[in-house]
Amino acid sequence: MMYALYLSAYHERKFWFSNRQELEREITFQGDSAIYYSYYKDMLKAPSFERGVYELTHNNKTVSLKTINAVQQMSLYPELIASVLYQATGSNEIIEPVYFYIGIVFGLQGIYVTALFVTSWLMSGTWLAGMLTVAWFIINRVDTTRIEYSIPLRENWALPYFACQVAALTGYLKSNLNTYAERFCYLLMSASTYTFVMMWEYSHYLLFLQAVSLFLLDVFSLEQSDKVHEVYKIYIFSLFLGYLLQFENPALLVSPLLSLVTALMLTKCLQLNMKKGTFIAKIMKVINFYLVCALTVTLNVLMKMFVPHKENGHMLKFLEVKFGLNMTKNFTMNWLLCQESLQTPSQDFFLRLTQSSLLPFYILVLTICLLSMVQVIFRRINGKSVKESITLEDGRIGERPEVIYHIIHTVLLGSLAMVIEGLKYIWTPYMCMLAAFGVCSPELWMTLFKWLRLRTVHPILLALILSMAVPTIIGLSLWKEFFPRLMTELTELQEFYDPDTVELMTWIKRQAPLAAVFAGSPQLMGAIKLCTGWMVTSLPVYNDDDLLKRNENIYQIYSKRSAEDIYKILTSYKANYLIVEDAICNEVGTMRGCRVKDLLDVANGHVVCEEGDKLTHSKYGRFCHEVKINYSPYVNYFTRVYWNRSYFVYKINTVISFQS
Repeated sequence: MMYALYLSAYHERKFWFSNRQELEREITFQGDSAIYYSYYKDMLKAPSFERGVYELTHNNKTVSLKTINAVQQMSLYPELIASVLYQATGSNEIIEPVYFYIGIVFGLQGIYVTALFVTSWLMSGTWLAGMLTVAWFIINRVDTTRIEYSIPLRENWALPYFACQVAALTGYLKSNLNTYAERFCYLLMSASTYTFVMMWEYSHYLLFLQAVSLFLLDVFSLEQSDKVHEVYKIYIFSLFLGYLLQFENPALLVSPLLSLVTALMLTKCLQLNMKKGTFIAKIMKVINFYLVCALTVTLNVLMKMFVPHKENGHMLKFLEVKFGLNMTKNFTMNWLLCQESLQTPSQDFFLRLTQSSLLPFYILVLTICLLSMVQVIFRRINGKSVKESITLEDGRIGERPEVIYHIIHTVLLGSLAMVIEGLKYIWTPYMCMLAAFGVCSPELWMTLFKWLRLRTVHPILLALILSMAVPTIIGLSLWKEFFPRLMTELTELQEFYDPDTVELMTWIKRQAPLAAVFAGSPQLMGAIKLCTGWMVTSLPVYNDDDLLKRNENIYQIYSKRSAEDIYKILTSYKANYLIVEDAICNEVGTMRGCRVKDLLDVANGHVVCEEGDKLTHSKYGRFCHEVKINYSPYVNYFTRVYWNRSYFVYKINTVISFQS
């Protein structure tokens, strides 16, 4: 509750939200966030919920010459739920729609940190670990969440449910759990898994990593096999129910998660009951491992052959280029590679985590748990018996099934986050949880002392003391260094000031015809759709090949193409107005070769690299510069109707005059 209130207060201070007009508030939603919130507004304007859903599923008022199922394509279930709650609870008489919407998201973030708190508490047995988890999460907020920058993002709606699922899974995997607690964890896990699948289009990829972690846990931990296979059933149920309620979304059928779980269930049926620890049983375990891998790949290939799908085809092409398996001049691929969230993590990321002491303790806990887990695996390979219940004196933290699962999961997430920086928002919260659990767990310190063969002090007593002293010292140091900074953030009154965009939106509302179609950068088109409701030619949506192609074509206004070429492109999408952004036209990029105009020049063959030198050749000047000069042939095709310091609006002539 406190964290949700903190986010609300910080958001108010950052944007001065309560003192702004509705248009200025809406401009704070940038890029794809603007699109999500615009559909929430559309639902509230609809005469009934059924009519609103129909208009979204047969939407032809957003993108010109295109009818889209916005609910399926953009995962708009959060907006549907928020609109229903807003009207059903009578909140329209109490609170403005925007405050209700962001309030739900902030409330979910409170559930997010609560789930992390509970997970750490379950693993360590002390609430102190939960407090330390939340402290690290808030202090490293820049790297744990994107809630500050883009409130309506799908991950901000979905990840709290995933955190609840992980908390329930942690409790479910614990040994010696009573029947009622096990049943509660199972039901919570089922509900949160299904909700997570519905909230985020990429959820099945994250669940695939979790399924891989559970599969490896099943390989290493024989006692938890039945529980793990119950989780597989939850995956299958969630995927098929999601498939039906997401308008038969083919992406869920061809997902690697479904192929893996199906392979695991099939191999489970083929397994024979053999005495554990025998040589034949070990050989069968290896054969079973390879059989699962082979079946997963085979099933996935077969599903993609027989199930028509176009989902995320560009993602595979991106990964090929990202890992150096292919090279391309394609604008879209190179533009994606230049996005900060798809780069490898910067040194600043690791420096911030080190300054907050999170990274050093995470590495310490991960190393001890990983080595203990490997030790347990080798002990089982050698046929040594395993205790049914582990005591503190045993010093075997790597033998607990929930610890094995979390270690494998965090290693997989961390490996991906080392390649794609955007995945740090999934990995870093679990760094906080794992590090806090470790330093607060007497078992971890006892495991370390067992290896060191400590004899001068009683190891159990020292482990208990350190499990309380270390987190207390960490907490006090974090309080002293970072608490004043958090309070300063809440007292400083910041201001989001963008008068040029406000003037542009005001002009469109007052002067543009209702049937007008606007063309420009996808990010700006998202804002126009939200603030004015006018139709646009493209959207900041990157999961549809047609929209990606549209974005590339519209971006040609910043290339070295002729006025006639640009005119043909724009009229092919029935555009009436063109908006040129000075920030893109005169962009000074921080990354070499990542400016939009540079990427366009490469894609169009206007830049040739010879012996390290870049040679530019094109008989036309850059369109966004030339059109501002108002000379033929540009004035024949385009008439400037509005401009300010940041934007130039041109009417696309329907009757072309070739007067000089």
